[in-house]
Amino acid sequence: MGTTQLESVPEPKYWHLKTVLSEALDSEFSVGEILPNERDLAARFGVARATLRQALEQLELEGRLQRRRGVGTTVAPPRMGVSLGTGPHTWPGGSEDAWQPVDCVAAVPSAAVAEALGTGRDEAVHVVRRSRVSNGRPVAAELLHIPRSSVPELSGIDAPSGAARARAVLRELQRLELGRQENAVELGSAGADDAKELDRLPGAPVLVVTTRFVSEGRTAALSVATYRADTCRLTFGDSGGVEIHDGPEQRAS
Repeated sequence: MGTTQLESVPEPKYWHLKTVLSEALDSEFSVGEILPNERDLAARFGVARATLRQALEQLELEGRLQRRRGVGTTVAPPRMGVSLGTGPHTWPGGSEDAWQPVDCVAAVPSAAVAEALGTGRDEAVHVVRRSRVSNGRPVAAELLHIPRSSVPELSGIDAPSGAARARAVLRELQRLELGRQENAVELGSAGADDAKELDRLPGAPVLVVTTRFVSEGRTAALSVATYRADTCRLTFGDSGGVEIHDGPEQRAS
């Protein structure tokens, strides 16, 4: 059998350098350590700085490196696993929930969200904003849409605004009996708001996990969580919700 055109194409020089650099990261550097400057690295590996930059950019895209303003290029923590399982389901905001409430406002959702919730197009819902941090860096941002009918006993006096309001909404939500939850995952790109919250550039790749919480046959809440694609990967297990695993055994291959 003849050699195909693809097989005859040599491996790009920067790609080989990326492999060499990756091995050096595993053996010579620790998480958070600052790499030498580009000039020193290029001299060490005998390559042009343009080739080195291509390799570094690829390693950053794969989540092995992160560039921090005013600091330089550092070794990134292991990628986090976004686990989508089929175990017991729980409402957001429970005792083992690692998400942190940021704010809660009343807003009219998009047409797609309103349709999923079964609310009117001009009907405002509670929008809880939450964040998730791991190893000192933001890894995910969430918008949790909750119809007012899901939390009818909510008191505006006890929790008028902010994180306190978000916690109050989540407490009321847990009074409902959760029937099931459904997850959907897609690859997307960060919009301006998500990029700012996740410390990424607009257009950076993200994982978007949409979770529908169903109670008594209706959608009681809809979560749209955006994860940094350079720090997270999908795992499939028996856990019930979306988890982030911090252990080094979860490092992406």
